[in-house]
Amino acid sequence: MDLHQELAVIILAAGKGTRMKSDKAKVLHLVSGKTMVSHVVDCAVKIAGDNVHVVIGHQAEEVKKEITQFFNVKFALQTQLLGTGDAVKSAIPDLGQEVKHVLVLCGDVPLIQESTLKYLVAQHITHNNQITVLATDIENPAGYGRIVFKDTGQMKCIREEADASDDEKKIKKVNTGIYCFEKQLLISAINDLKPDNNQAEYYLTDVIEIAQKKQEKIGVVTMSDHRQVMGVNTLEDLETVQSLIL
Repeated sequence: MDLHQELAVIILAAGKGTRMKSDKAKVLHLVSGKTMVSHVVDCAVKIAGDNVHVVIGHQAEEVKKEITQFFNVKFALQTQLLGTGDAVKSAIPDLGQEVKHVLVLCGDVPLIQESTLKYLVAQHITHNNQITVLATDIENPAGYGRIVFKDTGQMKCIREEADASDDEKKIKKVNTGIYCFEKQLLISAINDLKPDNNQAEYYLTDVIEIAQKKQEKIGVVTMSDHRQVMGVNTLEDLETVQSLIL
């Protein structure tokens, strides 16, 4: 199988990043002399070639200009920042007919490694999953979406911190925000999303619940090195990630 043809990568890079307290788009902040989004794109093109789609929104032209200096990728514009589900939806029309699997990455997770993503995709394909979620175990899971399992051992849902029960908050297996989807399932479920939440946004995590109700096969791959999936939301996070890359 030629992954470069059958796999597309969508990178979410449209957000404002207001907690960074900076005029600069979050994904344009530097880690080890390179913008965060460039680290992610660099990883993506190694496994999907030209089949990389970057969703831009806030400071779209600046982000596009930065990326096109170094990479040949496609861009999708999220005109209103209506959540991760809406962001992915904006990139779907440009996915080629030959694409069978879609890997979704975050533009603010600069330490992710090619080997981790290759393993995730391989597990997704080998097990014939419709969705495969990349998870990790962390001691202090506060703020993360928890991976909730059924008694049968199958994944039930991703429960966001704000909606989690006291028992669910004790779960240490968390969502990294990185997923591999079977393309047709993704397209179908994205169209079924509704902004039924406090933010009135379209959550990509709701795709999992939609697939669950249709009894689709959902897998979880747990990675041991949680540092790779550390997201950057604040300047403190940026310092932490910078120290890890050195």
